[in-house]
Amino acid sequence: MISLVGSSDSTVNITTATKHLARAIAISQGQFSLLLACCNSANRQQELMSLLMEFSPVKINEVWLPPSTETLYTTIHKFLGGNQPSSLSIRGLESITTINQLIISTNLMRDEFPKQFQFPFVLWINDDILRNLIWLAPDLKNWAATTIRFDTYSQQLVEEQLLIA
Repeated sequence: MISLVGSSDSTVNITTATKHLARAIAISQGQFSLLLACCNSANRQQELMSLLMEFSPVKINEVWLPPSTETLYTTIHKFLGGNQPSSLSIRGLESITTINQLIISTNLMRDEFPKQFQFPFVLWINDDILRNLIWLAPDLKNWAATTIRFDTYSQQLVEEQLLIA
């Protein structure tokens, strides 16, 4: 996990983390790669996506998941309709009403992702979803190339809560 804790200049940290995410997307071209971008604010995620698109040499397609989404694999497969974009940014996970079931079903379908999708996925998650991934889908979480954090204070809280649990 890329940590930004301990640095006093948050603008530099955000820029560095965003450049790192852009580089991870570029390096993963032509192959499936799961990248986790952790940010607790949906508004902040939008700002970061704009910044990411500035830094990325690769076109990033975006998908916003509706709250009624039940499966990630089927939803993405239908959205793409057989197309293979350069990369895909997936947002809206925090609004899904049955997020635990979605995480479990995604974990069960994890072997299908690299078979069907030869491009990097950026999943925008928050601390709650990160915790759920760790507990409900450790195999899927371990597939993630990296978790890039954009909320340093929240990271400290998550790590403390995981140590207590």
